[in-house]
Amino acid sequence: MTGIGKLLMTIGVVIFIIGFLMQFIHIGKLPGDIVIKKGSTTFYFPIMTSVVLSIVLSLIFYFIGKFR
Repeated sequence: MTGIGKLLMTIGVVIFIIGFLMQFIHIGKLPGDIVIKKGSTTFYFPIMTSVVLSIVLSLIFYFIGKFR
């Protein structure tokens, strides 16, 4: 396989794993996420969810790169 093929497969596997885990772990309701409700409008800014996902993805890609 070419380098780009491996990269696309890796990204696909990571997205699949994240999608599978999100069915069991309700990410998005962490302390630190900002939710503002006014009338019929809701603004949601997932700060802590973004930080947690960034750390998890960084670790996954670090280990994939290390064992390559």
